[in-house]
Amino acid sequence: MDDIQTHHLAERALAVARRCVASRYDGAAFAYVAGSIMRGEGTEFSDIDLVVVFPSLERAWRESFTLEGFPVEAFVHDEQTLAHYLHADADSGYPIMANMVATGSIVGPDIERARAVQAKAAGMLAAGPKPLAGPAYDALRYQVTDLADDLRGVRPPEEIAAIAALLYQKLADLILLGRGAWTGRGKWAPRLMRKLDVQLAADFDAAFRLAAEGDGAGFLALADRELALHGGRYFDEFRQEAPLEARRLG
Repeated sequence: MDDIQTHHLAERALAVARRCVASRYDGAAFAYVAGSIMRGEGTEFSDIDLVVVFPSLERAWRESFTLEGFPVEAFVHDEQTLAHYLHADADSGYPIMANMVATGSIVGPDIERARAVQAKAAGMLAAGPKPLAGPAYDALRYQVTDLADDLRGVRPPEEIAAIAALLYQKLADLILLGRGAWTGRGKWAPRLMRKLDVQLAADFDAAFRLAAEGDGAGFLALADRELALHGGRYFDEFRQEAPLEARRLG
């Protein structure tokens, strides 16, 4: 798809989103239209990410539907519920909602308020994630260690591929968050790694491709190298407590 086609696709998507907010979400204060289509990276199969903000709601929700040929993923909030999820993003290291708000095109009547909320989301993104620490950090190091150890033994190629698939996200999280960068799931992990360090991303991709074909040595070496930056393998003394309510009588 050339630049003219992608620009036309983005314009169509924005027009559809405007009509959607005016009809399906009558009474909304504003909305952000985001996603790969709006970034000029969309395909004919890409969906519209739509963050809709009302003055007040009993609870937030998300829903999916197709409108005028576009798949739509809608996240419906008021400012308080949106703030909750923006801060949850910051805590998790996955700035999904923050990215949609910070980069989305604004539609709806209350443009000035939308810009103020957008500026806060952009500020959160610019500040970066919280440093790795505490139980979540321990759990991530343990998970990478555990999966890396599974690659050490002699295994059939299909088992190596399955282990590498599980290790991919955990190791990407450790690489990105461990360097003070936001992380992402699925397609966002390689994108963010390339943005952080092109050579590291290439090494990661090459090692994973070999692991997917049954040769896990390179991916294991990469995991060990990364763990070394965080004190090495983490198995002994790992402890994770269940919540107090995790019990059932009878």
